[in-house]
Amino acid sequence: MFDIVSVGHFSIDSIFLPNRKSPVVILGGSAAYVSITASRLEARVAVLSKVGRDFPEAYRWWLRQEGINMSYLMKIDDAMTTRFELKYDDTLSNRTLFLKSVAPSIAIEDVPSSLRASAIHVAPIADEIEYDVVKSLKAHASVLSLDPQGLVRKRGENGQISYRSLEDKRILELIDVYKSSLDEILAVTDLPDLDSAIKGLHDCGVHVVIVTLGSEGAVVSAGEDRYAVPAIKPARCVDPTGAGDAFVGGFLAEYINDANILRCACVGTAAASFVVEGLGPTVFGDKPKVYERARELYQGQC
Repeated sequence: MFDIVSVGHFSIDSIFLPNRKSPVVILGGSAAYVSITASRLEARVAVLSKVGRDFPEAYRWWLRQEGINMSYLMKIDDAMTTRFELKYDDTLSNRTLFLKSVAPSIAIEDVPSSLRASAIHVAPIADEIEYDVVKSLKAHASVLSLDPQGLVRKRGENGQISYRSLEDKRILELIDVYKSSLDEILAVTDLPDLDSAIKGLHDCGVHVVIVTLGSEGAVVSAGEDRYAVPAIKPARCVDPTGAGDAFVGGFLAEYINDANILRCACVGTAAASFVVEGLGPTVFGDKPKVYERARELYQGQC
């Protein structure tokens, strides 16, 4: 029995930052950021993922050192790991994304019958999880969470990523907690603005809707309760990759034990504020530090 299981591809990311002459090549993927964040908050965490023959054993060791159960990681010897190039502008506010390779999809038969978790976070990054798999996962957890980014990404001829509509909207009817960026929620719902998109998800049965807005913070909606949660200014901003994933990792680690949505959102915001202070998934606050930042934010919101 785990607290949180992340399902989705790990990736190998080449991150191009404006103040560096060469890219940083590092472990990536939503599953990495979510799982490390939750583990740092003392949740029992596992990852269900597929990688290729080029996935470094050092990454597996790294994740184990973070306390993450890696028994559900499948390495496919005749395939390559999902790889992205991420190119940021001078402000670190905008990026261009290129998909270079894709690992095999995660299938229903890859989901262990014995898998149990308080929350399962479905986090595809390259369209590797279909509706039937998500439907299967719902039976294995009390809470099913979704980040749909990989389901609304369209790969151009040169690998550049743009947005498309969500092809199979039935998946939304399975979800308890939803998290995405503003552009992604508009693509998922095919609705023109944030308010109508949030309402559309609630109408599908989603209980909690989280929309991350970068430096502007996040909007969190649960039934009649809606909060605009400001971002916490980090000590320094080095690399914004994975901030939204750290948010949901922190949110879920708190949510499985605490029904106070605002407090959960403050923990997620605090967790995200640490990740941007380092390159890739290398800087995470431990539980006392995250809670300290979260407490200050929560008190300011009440």
